[in-house]
Amino acid sequence: MGSKSPTCTRRAFLRLGLGLATGSPLALSSGCGGGSPPVPYSPPPSESRADAKVAIVSCGTYGPELHDALGQAFDLLGGIHTLVSGRTVTVKVNLTCAGYFERQFGLAPGETYITHGSTAEALASLLLSEGARSVRFVDSAPFHDSMGQVLSQAEWDVPSLLAVGHVELENTRNLGTGQQYARLSVPGGGYLFSYFELNHSYQDTDFFISVAKLKQHVTAGITLSMKNLFGITPNSLYGSEAGSEDALGWRSPLHGDETGGWGSIPLPGARTELDPDGAGYRIPRIIADLCAARPVDLAIIDGITSMSGGEGPWAPNPALTTPGVLIVGLNPVSTDAVGEAVMGYSNPRATRGTPPYDTCDNHLLLAEQTGIGSADLSRIDVRGMTIAQARYPYPPL
Repeated sequence: MGSKSPTCTRRAFLRLGLGLATGSPLALSSGCGGGSPPVPYSPPPSESRADAKVAIVSCGTYGPELHDALGQAFDLLGGIHTLVSGRTVTVKVNLTCAGYFERQFGLAPGETYITHGSTAEALASLLLSEGARSVRFVDSAPFHDSMGQVLSQAEWDVPSLLAVGHVELENTRNLGTGQQYARLSVPGGGYLFSYFELNHSYQDTDFFISVAKLKQHVTAGITLSMKNLFGITPNSLYGSEAGSEDALGWRSPLHGDETGGWGSIPLPGARTELDPDGAGYRIPRIIADLCAARPVDLAIIDGITSMSGGEGPWAPNPALTTPGVLIVGLNPVSTDAVGEAVMGYSNPRATRGTPPYDTCDNHLLLAEQTGIGSADLSRIDVRGMTIAQARYPYPPL
């Protein structure tokens, strides 16, 4: 699994990446062997995916209406009882930060750039009421504190969340409560990674949910349910202080920036022979590889209130947004495509150079090309509010 694949030049990879398969994804048989990137996949016009269902519901506050709105979204998708009953559910929340949480515009962090504690509480309540055995909330947060303490700093009501029922919390920045890292392979060899080594929580689960905010991203264009998985990589292995279980450093080696270039720190599963260049090339492919290695069973995008201008307070031009919607789907690619359209971008399958992908490749399109899901709005079954009704255009990055 960890053996080095035959050499593949970037030029050969890009040239072969232009080909389209007419059926299911296939491994490349020439040009790049062994751990070569998957052949791009595009379903024929008549094909539709059973998981290409996305619900949009109105929700204006993080009060009692949130629970009902989330339940309405689940009902529009056909219910979640059969999906979670008797199962362990792991929920990846978004706790992006610079080692501390700060308020923006006088609001709690959950109302602008991270997952709101009320969203987590409403979700846990609904999952447990539908028969989930347990619900574990996770993220790789750059803190030595316990996950409960981290969430308290993020202004979550942790006692209220734990009182809902069998709820667990784990910081996945390192081994955590696990004895060893779980190795999750990328089907087909991946674009840049053939596997990832992750905290046990991402393997020891029956159902995986990604909960994101409706935000832009200065490197990846947008950060919704797919980009949220970037945070499942442990700081101890993929961060600037990799090699220590005490590591807190951010994931600069994955970006390949001046504080830790690609290859300067051994990255588990990385296909270094591709010699990838530029964060706008790397990050979208890493996102696609992560979504292939750890499939998302349910995607939730919180657009009740959020921010524009980037992914956090460090963004150059942050501004409060109030879309007043929840977007929930059975496939992360399709859900993010609808989320992107709600943000005012008409073509979620746009290529580099078209907003929001001005300076990066489109991770939705890369994931679609490997068969993870459809980003084609004409093939997505949107339920509840229409995209036109929910549209809340974000200003240019």
